[in-house]
Amino acid sequence: MILNHIWGLYAHPKDEWSEIDNRHESLMYGLTHILLVALIPAICGYFAAAHLGWSIGAGDPITITKSSAVLLAISMYGAIIAGVFSLAYLMQWMAKTFDATPNFTQCLELAAYAATPVLMVGVAALYPVLWFVALAGIGAIAYSVYLLYSGIPIMMHIPEDKGFIYSSSVVTAGLVLLVSILAGTAMFWTLGFGPEFMG
Repeated sequence: MILNHIWGLYAHPKDEWSEIDNRHESLMYGLTHILLVALIPAICGYFAAAHLGWSIGAGDPITITKSSAVLLAISMYGAIIAGVFSLAYLMQWMAKTFDATPNFTQCLELAAYAATPVLMVGVAALYPVLWFVALAGIGAIAYSVYLLYSGIPIMMHIPEDKGFIYSSSVVTAGLVLLVSILAGTAMFWTLGFGPEFMG
C-alpha cells in the first residue's frame, strides 16, 4: 500500500526509518506518497476558506469565493510538491559535506516522510479558528523536525553526531524554503492575484 509507512512513523519512528531504508522503494513510490498526502491540506484549506470561513478574532468568519479558494488550493498543492522536491535536492546537494552519498530517491523519501505530519495536520483547517490551527501546526512542525533528526542518520548511513549537524542544516534550508514560499505568496497578492473575499 502506498501510505503504509505513516502509522509506523508515529508509533515507532526509528524502526520505521530502518524499514524504509531497507526497502528503498522506487522514485514513483515516494512521489505518489507526497502527491496523495499533499492533497490533505489543499482540500481541507479549500473547504475551510470557501465554505466554513476563518475565525481570526471577534466578528464573523471570513470566507472567500469558491474560484479564489480553488486557485489557492491548487497553488498550495503545487507549492508543497515543489517545496518537498527542493528540500530533497538540497539534502542531496549537502550530503557530500557530511560524507553521505544518497541518491535522489533516498532524499525524496526522507523529505516526503518527514513532511508527512505537517501535511496531515491540514485536517485542522476543518476547524478554521486561527489559534487552533496555529497550535496544531506548531505541534506538527515539531514532530516533523523530530522525524528528520531521527531519520537522517539512518537513511544517510552516517553517525548520529554528523546526522545532528546535517539535520540542523536541512531544517535551516527548510525554513528558508518556507519563508521564500510565504514571500512569493505575499508578492503575488500585492500584484493583484489575491483572493476575492465574500461580502
